[in-house]
Amino acid sequence: MTIAAYTVTGPVAEHAEGPVWSGRWAGLRWVDMLAGDLLELGADGTVRRRHVGAVAAIIRPRTGGGFVVAAERELLVSDDDAFDAPLRSLGQAWTDPSIRMNEGGCDPDGRLYVGTMAYDQSPGRGALHVVEPDGSLRVVLSGTTISNGFDFSPDGGRAYYADTVTGRVDVLDYDPERGLTGRRPFAVVDPGKGAPDGLTVDAEGGVWVALWQGGAVHRYSPEGELDAVVRLPVAKVTAVAFGGERLDRLFITTSCLDVDRSRQPDAGAVFAADPGVRGRPVLPAAL
Repeated sequence: MTIAAYTVTGPVAEHAEGPVWSGRWAGLRWVDMLAGDLLELGADGTVRRRHVGAVAAIIRPRTGGGFVVAAERELLVSDDDAFDAPLRSLGQAWTDPSIRMNEGGCDPDGRLYVGTMAYDQSPGRGALHVVEPDGSLRVVLSGTTISNGFDFSPDGGRAYYADTVTGRVDVLDYDPERGLTGRRPFAVVDPGKGAPDGLTVDAEGGVWVALWQGGAVHRYSPEGELDAVVRLPVAKVTAVAFGGERLDRLFITTSCLDVDRSRQPDAGAVFAADPGVRGRPVLPAAL
């Protein structure tokens, strides 16, 4: 099945990533990652922008109110849901300036996971970390290169994860006590179709994967079979999230990094599609 996408913003970002919908917010929020900015789409279609640092990699609502942002090498926390609410730092997580945060998400028990990568994309220098209650980070997957999409099955028993350079989405078992175990391939992307970037899981257990340099989003069934494709007019598709009051719109972020805008004028825009399936509420961070 092929699904059409349509624009919901102009090309407002250089490298848009990490879309998140929360009913507590005015609308969709996402990041212009390498600009270090948060963005918010209002109900009237206007886009607000806020600078938070050198990098803005992840934004997630907190269970008790407010939100958390993964910045370049630190976590920033707000106690208020307002887009312009004050942010405080939980402290620098490491000192190496060549490593930055990149993508992540939360598990069903509220633990926040933060991926990392080297600025020069050196192989094996990235990792997937979990944030401890005191705000420190602990490695749960090491030796990754571009730690990217991360989400859970509807029953919370499986996690899906993409290290972009592997060309595949992996699945892991999840248990609240044992954490993530049993990493194994779930779906392999043909290199000619792009590379897996951000991902989200719908209410039926389908896994929607943004394809960097692929101009598309793939949906894989819970068994790992490709069963739907969303086509876009831009190559660098970065991440996906369900939103809207019924969680039945698929929002898609894109990048214009090193893109010829005369050929891809909408690169950097947010797109949407109507996939005929609903998503699930975003898993919040219990920080």
